[in-house]
Amino acid sequence: MKITVITGSSHKKGTSALLADKFIEGAKESGHEVLRFDAAFEDVKPCLACEYCVSHEGECVRKDAMNEWYDKLIDSDMVVFVTPLYYYTMSAQIKAVIDRFHANNAKLAGNKKAMLFATSYGADDWTMEGLEKTYEGILRFLNWTDVGKLFATGCPVREVLEQTDFPNQAYELGKSIQ
Repeated sequence: MKITVITGSSHKKGTSALLADKFIEGAKESGHEVLRFDAAFEDVKPCLACEYCVSHEGECVRKDAMNEWYDKLIDSDMVVFVTPLYYYTMSAQIKAVIDRFHANNAKLAGNKKAMLFATSYGADDWTMEGLEKTYEGILRFLNWTDVGKLFATGCPVREVLEQTDFPNQAYELGKSIQ
């Protein structure tokens, strides 16, 4: 299976990066091909909603890293979103990537699996509700199938996360992909 992991943190060794690392380790051990797109370290411009892509077969007027990634995303069997929680939703870096899906909605839609991993400082039972609703809306629109979520709440820094079972859960989710 071809899996694309899209991360949204600007911390290369942060909490969500650890979950991404562990998921990728498990998925590769199970024989999957995994590509990683670290949105915070790529040149991804925001969507202008100019609709140029609509009249130009998915070509985006923006010339940036997304142009290299569209085909990889389209060819992926699964997309995994990994983000820290910022104001009860995904980071701006990962949101910019998702907004740019617009150029290729029809090519991306249908027959893909998806997962969502998120980390947060807060640990209230409602902490991830906004993010989860956004994720569910994206999947509903694209007709993708959710195959797992991992919410590492109460983990403000990597050292705290490392003392939990969340990294192992990310690894096991990677290993379990069918």
